[in-house]
Amino acid sequence: QFYAHLDMAPGATTEIPVGHAERALYIATGAVELGGVTYGAGKMLVLRADASRVRAVEHSAVMVLGGEPLGERFIYWNFVSSSKDRLAQAAADWKAGRMKLPDADDAEFTPLPDDPAPPASSMP
Repeated sequence: QFYAHLDMAPGATTEIPVGHAERALYIATGAVELGGVTYGAGKMLVLRADASRVRAVEHSAVMVLGGEPLGERFIYWNFVSSSKDRLAQAAADWKAGRMKLPDADDAEFTPLPDDPAPPASSMP
């Protein structure tokens, strides 16, 4: 797995590492050009295998991330994990009040649903 933060000046170009099964860019600020198309802030670009060069159209902050696939994920209420056992533990921890609520959002507790559906797979 890899992650890099790029602070790109207007006109700057960089090579995105190839040879990883999954790669993506998130444009936090500014705008970049990839494959002749310009993308602005807030866009997440999942890269094709042959995409390797990105150019800043304006001053841009870009996150570059990727690596090998993480495998199947399971979804249970507000929890996502690669382990059904971990999902069950998270649900028990939430129900028992063992999870700290965010500092800016701790005024109201949302209870775990009484009978949520079994964990769903994220894979089709």
